[in-house]
Amino acid sequence: MRNFKYYTPTQVLFGKDTHLQVGTLLKQQGCHKVLIHYGGSSAVRSGLLEEVKASLADAGLEFVTLGGVVPNPRLSKVLEGMELCRRENVDFLLAVGGGSVIDSCKAIGYAVANPWTDVWNFFLKTETPKECLPIGAILTIAASGSEMSNSCVITNEDGWLKRGSIKSDLCRPRFAILNPRLTYTLPQYQTESGCVDILMHTMERYFVNFETMEITDSISEALMQTVIYNARILMKEPQNYNARAEVMWAGSLSHNGLTGCGTDCGDWACHQLEHELGGMFDVAHGAGLAALWGSWARYVYQENPERFAQFAANVFDIPCGTDFQKTALAGIEAMEDFFRSVEMPTNLRELGLILSDEEIHKLAFKCSFEDTRTIGGIRQLNMKDMEKIYLMAR
Repeated sequence: MRNFKYYTPTQVLFGKDTHLQVGTLLKQQGCHKVLIHYGGSSAVRSGLLEEVKASLADAGLEFVTLGGVVPNPRLSKVLEGMELCRRENVDFLLAVGGGSVIDSCKAIGYAVANPWTDVWNFFLKTETPKECLPIGAILTIAASGSEMSNSCVITNEDGWLKRGSIKSDLCRPRFAILNPRLTYTLPQYQTESGCVDILMHTMERYFVNFETMEITDSISEALMQTVIYNARILMKEPQNYNARAEVMWAGSLSHNGLTGCGTDCGDWACHQLEHELGGMFDVAHGAGLAALWGSWARYVYQENPERFAQFAANVFDIPCGTDFQKTALAGIEAMEDFFRSVEMPTNLRELGLILSDEEIHKLAFKCSFEDTRTIGGIRQLNMKDMEKIYLMAR
């Protein structure tokens, strides 16, 4: 077990109609002018945006709006938001949406508060932010966990590079409003893709190559079982409040550091591999993770078959004897069976991508930062390893 630091300062307001309290929460933050940042037309169509505006107006707060955030949020929208905030003297950012909107808000917060440099440098990790505008979130998609995390991911259209920022507590939201009812209208594909993302945030921390804490393992395994169980319910009952609530809270807990206590942050190779898929082909993040995970797992499981066997036994109730490799492979197959049961892909073809050898090589070249870095914790993966995993997933 490794030493760890655990810090989760975000205030959470969870439950039905909690978004109607946003004006009061913002007033408590002492802000004067708010940017309401959101994605597409769903926030408008559902009436959510008007309810948020009314709550802010009732609290006597000024605001401006900026919509148009897309999945795999773009740097160009971040720069547009930066200019708007500076022009309007915005002092608080409110994300109304899912992880893409929250991540875009975080990047805008960095851009506005650090005028001495280009915000993209924080994603290249050549500069470290000194400040960030305060952020709040009204969550409408359970997936990324960005509402309680210390990081964000942005795609730069120049080269279609998808990169995560330097991890910093500066960008942690001051509050997060979690109303499961706001996720009712999500398409099934988005709901299930979000469930995979939640699972992967815990699995990335779970698969390590050293002794871990029993309590952290138990929390992680229970969280994974909860998401798997409720993801299946939501396939048949998309407006099941209890299932939506379980998944939504699991999403926050999966990425606020709790499931990483004592795991030295984890592996994260699958996320790095998927970032290149998202950058080049604009696929849904969770679906991309599902398409890659089985190939990654089969490539690395022999580094610690006991760990994969524990996963199989404690998450999928697969009997575990002395043949850890056999049990490990059974657990990998069980996870892929779950992906299929919620209509998620288990390879790139099912994701809708027919990739050439040249495209596979390009993915590995970009993921390795032009053959200058390795990724992964349970096994260090170089560019050739990355290329092999992409090929296995093809």
